[in-house]
Amino acid sequence: MRAYYYDNLPGDQRLPHDAIPSQPVSLDTLKSLNVDYWSIPIEGYETKINEIAKERDYKNRDEINISKEGLGDAYEEKIKGFFREHMHEDEEIRYILSGSGFFDVRETPSDVWVRIAVEPGDLLVIPSGIYHRFTLDERNNIRALRLFKDEAKWVPHNRGDETDANPYRLDYLKKIGIMA
Repeated sequence: MRAYYYDNLPGDQRLPHDAIPSQPVSLDTLKSLNVDYWSIPIEGYETKINEIAKERDYKNRDEINISKEGLGDAYEEKIKGFFREHMHEDEEIRYILSGSGFFDVRETPSDVWVRIAVEPGDLLVIPSGIYHRFTLDERNNIRALRLFKDEAKWVPHNRGDETDANPYRLDYLKKIGIMA
């Protein structure tokens, strides 16, 4: 995993978009946004994933193959949807099994994008209520284990006035100390 500030230049979303010079983002900064990260070797990952799942009360899991082969005719639409700025009312938990991609999270209160490059062995937990988006990199594929507290679901709430007032968004802002 490598995190840095997104350059906001136009162009293919699958490119790194790393500023020149690069502006790295520390694990402490990610933690201040309530983004959690673990590096877990692929070989024998099940034991550590099971420990984390038990500790954090994740009851269900599945695998997603984000690629042209994995998503078929829905590929282009799904890729566009993943890259729209949104939040969820649940944590987004992803353990990368193969391939690579980018999660972008909004740093609050600056509202700038932090890009998180993920690859096999990375476990990332995006908290509920944070604005974020996802894209593949130029390799155009990623296979990830998704963990869920309850049933498997992925419901995006695109950013807007209504979402800004969403109770999960407001709770997130309280947790990171933006609201009292």
